[in-house]
Amino acid sequence: MATAHDRHVARTDIERVRGRERERARDDLAVEEPLEIRVDGEPLAVTMRTPGEDEALAAGFLAGEGLIAAPADVVAVGPTDDLAANVVEVRTRSGLRRDPAGERRFYLSSSCGVCGKGALEFVRQEAPPSPAGAPIDRDLVRRAPEEARRMQRSFDRTGGLHATALFDPSGRLLVLHEDVGRHNAMDKAVGALLLEGRFPLPGVVACVSGRASFELVQKASLAGMAGIVAVGAPSSLAVELARDRRMLLCGFVRDGSFNVYAGEDRLVG
Repeated sequence: MATAHDRHVARTDIERVRGRERERARDDLAVEEPLEIRVDGEPLAVTMRTPGEDEALAAGFLAGEGLIAAPADVVAVGPTDDLAANVVEVRTRSGLRRDPAGERRFYLSSSCGVCGKGALEFVRQEAPPSPAGAPIDRDLVRRAPEEARRMQRSFDRTGGLHATALFDPSGRLLVLHEDVGRHNAMDKAVGALLLEGRFPLPGVVACVSGRASFELVQKASLAGMAGIVAVGAPSSLAVELARDRRMLLCGFVRDGSFNVYAGEDRLVG
């Protein structure tokens, strides 16, 4: 039986060069394919993603754009009859919270999230600052990337996938998803919990496998999370947004050390 990880990976013939030596070999690649997201019968977005967990991706995308606010907003989500492998439809209870047509069209690449919106002002309008909640242990910050990395099975095969792991306030790993797009991985993780009836996510900390971009902090803020832990660097706008939203933001988390860019008052231990 095919697994989600099988859908994440494709095989191809390559020539491997090592110094002056050459050989024919087989190599694993991260799969990238388009997905159209429809809402209540109307096309909303096209994104390049790694196939699998498409329902979670669609639900998380709507939540991350402020278009839905609670699990009850989603009546059903699943593939359509036409081109079902690359089209997923979300049926909502009372329509989207706002009409995106006047702001922008959602045609995304696997690396592009907000694509030029009135970014900070949008988040201020759509989400309150992160509630104080329980303090976050520094030990969780230190160990989150290592624990998440152990779960990145598709990355082990391809080296070409981003990951988002979500931890609860006690430090328990709730979910991890991989995707060729960093914002897709976040959407899949958030959407998986939303479809289980858990949203917003107060106290939850996201661990991302690469840099902390603005769109990832935006999505975490709209989900009500406590903060983000990143293996890589944050951007200037990501730091500005995290400070504005009173969220924890840590970067360069590796080998037991890290930098705190926002929310240092939320840390204990």
